[in-house]
Amino acid sequence: MSVRTLILTLISASLVLLSTESVNAQRIPAEQLKFFESKIRPVLVRECYSCHSDQSGQRKGGLRVDTKARLEAGGETGPAIVPNNLEDSLLWNAINHEDFVMPPRKKLSDREIADFKAWIEMGAPDPRKNKASKIQSTVTAADIKKGRQFWSFKRPKLPSIPDVEQLDWVRNPIDNFILNKLSDENLQPNQDADANALLRRLTIDLIGLPPTPEQVEWFENKWKENPDSAINRVVDRLLDNPRFGERWGRHWLDVARYAESTGREVNATYPNAWRYRDYVIDAFNDDKPYDEFVQEQIAGDLLPAKTDEEWTEHLIATGFLALGPKTLTEQNARQFNLDLVDEQLDVTTRVVMGVSVACARCHDHKFHPIQQKDYYAMAGIFESTSTHYGTIDTGQNRRPSRLLELPIPDERVVTQSYSDEEIARFKEVAGQPVW
Repeated sequence: MSVRTLILTLISASLVLLSTESVNAQRIPAEQLKFFESKIRPVLVRECYSCHSDQSGQRKGGLRVDTKARLEAGGETGPAIVPNNLEDSLLWNAINHEDFVMPPRKKLSDREIADFKAWIEMGAPDPRKNKASKIQSTVTAADIKKGRQFWSFKRPKLPSIPDVEQLDWVRNPIDNFILNKLSDENLQPNQDADANALLRRLTIDLIGLPPTPEQVEWFENKWKENPDSAINRVVDRLLDNPRFGERWGRHWLDVARYAESTGREVNATYPNAWRYRDYVIDAFNDDKPYDEFVQEQIAGDLLPAKTDEEWTEHLIATGFLALGPKTLTEQNARQFNLDLVDEQLDVTTRVVMGVSVACARCHDHKFHPIQQKDYYAMAGIFESTSTHYGTIDTGQNRRPSRLLELPIPDERVVTQSYSDEEIARFKEVAGQPVW
């Protein structure tokens, strides 16, 4: 018998079994159903389901007790229930703490044990059956059409601004949405924050630092003259502050899995990871358009550049693809390269598209309309790219890489050493100027 024939035979037998269970459940006498539902099922749920059911995701000892078929099939040691046969029913031995000790915490009451005895001797009537599951192994054209409605695949659209009654509370269109939602929940806005609290929120939110006493004093005085003017001036100054890029760039660095080493078996360092970090910080501080920001990181080496400085920036941006965990102990070069491509593809789709396609490396995606052929179409693009991430060639590091040479000289000398006094000055936080 071929493997294919065997599989089809087993599937057919399973379908017959499910059909038989359904028929048998309908033929169970009413008094026996009542006995099971009132005496047996509650005890199984209370004492057994936590370790032996789909509900808990546990099947200790290979046993599940949440359907008739699974009880009779049993686990690694044999059938848990044999209708009309106490001696061969392992569940009966277990609840009597003979060959097995179940439940492990305490023995069932004498009344409950007697109920199980009566239930097994009457043939173990059980109406429970396996739920049929529809398994879709491929992604269809209809799935893809539906999947295009996913939020990250749609072009953003400006929503209509809701009408509100408290127009005196509204300062900008965003307030309309807030007030409209509060109204839906029958809530009223809180009172406005005072000058000190508002300034503290602004500075900590935008640059991650509290205001200085001098800044608080200045803001409170300007607040008394014109609150809106005071807020606008402070926000503009905070957005111009270099700390703004450091504060908000870290969120992108998190999703871009920024790290200064490879992790995994050989944790080799990325000696120039700081260049990509500074690129991200500068992009936030310079208010770089998002589309340019993304394109430079994915294909910066292919973008046109008017100057060597711009070309350098584009090359550094591609550090987005060069970072990430790597199995540097991998002996198979082909395997290492495919794993590298998979990691690059995964982080790119997660960060830019809001969805992972990594599952489609082995099969059509189970949860998203992404076919396996789409995965390898994208993987081909990444595979045609040479990734330069550095790391030192050692006995354990079998996959080192050379670094890119930038088109302009580096103003910072990497090998430069600093005195303790210079390092101490670097750590000092300069006071923020008065607005």
